[in-house]
Amino acid sequence: MKFGKSVCIINVGGTRYAFPKDVIKDFPLRRVSRLHSCASEREVLEVCDDYDRERNEFFFDRHSEAFGFIMLYVKYGKLRFVPQMCELSFYNEMIYWGLESSHLEFCCQRRLDERMSDTYTHFAEEEEDEARCAEEGATRADPKWLERMRRTFEEPTSSVAAQILASVSVIFVIVSMVILCASTLPDWKTAESNSVEEHRIIEAVCIGWFTAECIVRFVVSRDKCEFVRRPLNVIDLLAITPYYISVAMTVLTGENSQLQRAGVTLRVLRMMRIFWVIKLARHFLGLQTLGLTLRRCYREMVMLLVFICVAMAIFGALAQLLEHGLDLQTGNDDYASIPASCWWVIISMTTVGYGDMYPITIPGRVLGGLCVVSGIVLLALPITFIYHSFVQCYHELKFRSARIARSFSAEFLN
Repeated sequence: MKFGKSVCIINVGGTRYAFPKDVIKDFPLRRVSRLHSCASEREVLEVCDDYDRERNEFFFDRHSEAFGFIMLYVKYGKLRFVPQMCELSFYNEMIYWGLESSHLEFCCQRRLDERMSDTYTHFAEEEEDEARCAEEGATRADPKWLERMRRTFEEPTSSVAAQILASVSVIFVIVSMVILCASTLPDWKTAESNSVEEHRIIEAVCIGWFTAECIVRFVVSRDKCEFVRRPLNVIDLLAITPYYISVAMTVLTGENSQLQRAGVTLRVLRMMRIFWVIKLARHFLGLQTLGLTLRRCYREMVMLLVFICVAMAIFGALAQLLEHGLDLQTGNDDYASIPASCWWVIISMTTVGYGDMYPITIPGRVLGGLCVVSGIVLLALPITFIYHSFVQCYHELKFRSARIARSFSAEFLN
């Protein structure tokens, strides 16, 4: 700092604090310490709200009582919430001064986590405004009927017609899944030979509905490339394509073809129709929340997999050594290799316990107990992060759905 006096005065909401320049340089609060590196009043005004050169006083239009508690943290090293103050408001003050939630005491951290879980705070107004402006601009460019059809197929809560269309799609998905599951029953082939193959007709109708729906949504979409890249549209394509491939292969090779490879491929393609059930994610908020949570928590999921793999390597090697490696003659043959032991480790860590293999020696049983306990602990570690992300994604999608419903109501009334 190349200006002002040797004593700096910090004025926060009317409460004044005096500090020497040397103290400002190494101040624990990042925003205050930035004042020392300022070389001009212009740079100072980027850090604070106002500056009095004569008194060398820096003004901050912030909550004075909250800053008082933050100063207690600077002095004593303990940071707690201000009584009768919203936890989120105090957390915003902390972020402004350069603190994080990890600086809070453990009890206050837990209160903040619960508060953030109950209240949706992750709302980016700039992104929302940009999306709204882009949508309004596209709406003005496109015909009104095209935009209404696009919303009908893309947003199940946008209108009554969209809700009816979504209900019909759900019915077709349920019917197709019932047919797929029933086709694997042992008595299905016998009943099929004595019938007129009604199930094939029903299956063709369901596929026809899905195909027509996908084509219409592609035609009315605003950006065709973006339409192809969306995960739900890729799932629709994976659900529809196997049917046409299986029909083509049946026509070319015959139902009782001697080509075993083609027969196996045909059965695999038919079973890929299980992707139909994922189409429900387009109409149910819970499945969309699950997908969005998995996409945002991929780091936590990778961390969880790393924990499990490390534990599998350690416990698998020890189990193979204790159960089979020490005595090759009378050892437990179920633990003859480390990969086989890793199967036992993953079943024990997840507390499934099939009972197909288990330790018989005393050291092996002790190791098994440690494996189960460590599995419970390792699996529980990332759950808090995933839970908070799930709640946040749920509120975000719920808010978006409610906003679409309100916009439709406004258009309908107008």
